[in-house]
Amino acid sequence: MQEKNTNTLDPVAEFILESLSDGQSVAPVDIARALGATRQRPKDKPDAWRRFLMPVKQQMVHLARNGKIEILRKGVVTDPDNFRGVVRLRLRADA
Repeated sequence: MQEKNTNTLDPVAEFILESLSDGQSVAPVDIARALGATRQRPKDKPDAWRRFLMPVKQQMVHLARNGKIEILRKGVVTDPDNFRGVVRLRLRADA
């Protein structure tokens, strides 16, 4: 019996990290749109990407709590447990 690797990331979290790999900050809505585009089905409505917005937000908080990314509000790193409004994501500056 094989042991399950507990360090594997959720596919949405992996997509977030890939989206941030170029060093730029990205809005969560842009990540949700890109993720929706990769998983679009032929009969989906144009705004079907919205179903990915909540998973992106949940995973961005998870990644920020684990020190992999930073959540920025008005260019300042904010607490992943206490933020609201328009935010952007980036890889940690010291990573």
